[in-house]
Amino acid sequence: MAALAFALFSTVFAAGAHRTAPSLRGILTAGQWQQCQRASIFCQSSGYPRHMLRSVAVLALDQVAAFELGVLAEVFGTDRTADGFPGYRFDVCTVDGGPVRTNSGFHLTPHSDLGPIEDADLVAVPAHGSNDAATPPPVLDALRRAAARGAYVMSVCSGAFVLGEAGLLDDRECTTHWRHVDELQRRTPRARVCCNSLYVADGRLLTSAGTAAGIDACLHLVRQEHGSATATRLARRMVVPPHRDGGQSQYVEAPIPKAPEAPTLEPVLAWLMGRLDRPVTVDELAARAGMSPRTFARRFRAETGTTPHDWLTNQRVLLARRLLEETGLSVESVAGRAGFGDAAALRHHFTRRVGTTPNAYRTTFRDRVGAH
Repeated sequence: MAALAFALFSTVFAAGAHRTAPSLRGILTAGQWQQCQRASIFCQSSGYPRHMLRSVAVLALDQVAAFELGVLAEVFGTDRTADGFPGYRFDVCTVDGGPVRTNSGFHLTPHSDLGPIEDADLVAVPAHGSNDAATPPPVLDALRRAAARGAYVMSVCSGAFVLGEAGLLDDRECTTHWRHVDELQRRTPRARVCCNSLYVADGRLLTSAGTAAGIDACLHLVRQEHGSATATRLARRMVVPPHRDGGQSQYVEAPIPKAPEAPTLEPVLAWLMGRLDRPVTVDELAARAGMSPRTFARRFRAETGTTPHDWLTNQRVLLARRLLEETGLSVESVAGRAGFGDAAALRHHFTRRVGTTPNAYRTTFRDRVGAH
């Protein structure tokens, strides 16, 4: 299992963890994502007394995600005690103790039924096949008991839906894969879903975003329980960064900037899209629309859902992302072409809306940068 996790992580993180993401239509718009101001990592201290983490139970439901399960096995299920790392009792659990299918097509034989969950220090729920499938009641009851006695309860990727079904996300900060944040918020209206976080630690409740973010969350827990030195050594052993900058928003595909469906303003916005590199004022836009600035501002918000300034800044950031991904232009040149004027202004708006700096973003996506 450890080898599986490492091989999958090497493939996904080094070559495809930043693979092209599907459209956000029907989930969140790029502008909404870029306006997520939640920190990329959210941590809130627990009211429970701290104790050393010694036992881990991982819940494997039908069509469990092999990578997410492998992440937990790599961090907590691989015996490295001979090298001075902490050791854990590690159990993969299914509802009845029988084999389950993985989402990769093979079957997995667990260690046990739900028994180890009853006294595990950490109970983890990786993603599985369908967020629409009802979770067996014994699983939900076991999770509730674990949370009630003060165990860590953790989800990786869409495993958060199971925690939500158990009522463990109510009035808590949490996250999941960026494709699912809107649906998680809809299903758990009392949860405070953080759309841009790689992981969230709210007391003893930990939730992570998709795939590789599970490693970030696991390393956070190791750091909290065993100290930074141990977490850093483990990260080096796994050949992963001990800490990643930025949030999920940098991994959402930057669509080609285009004018929204705005019947009244569409001609003005189409004109503006061809001039993102040039300074423009609301008065100028209002004059082109044949309206007073005040009327134009009201109409703009009614048809686009935001202000002219925020819409224009979002479009410029989207353009800057594509230039950073697809060209070898300097950051100063990107700032000019995207209409920010200089690199300082680009860094300010880019960091605020994407959660990382232009240089860091380019480094992350350097395999997509051409030599134009």
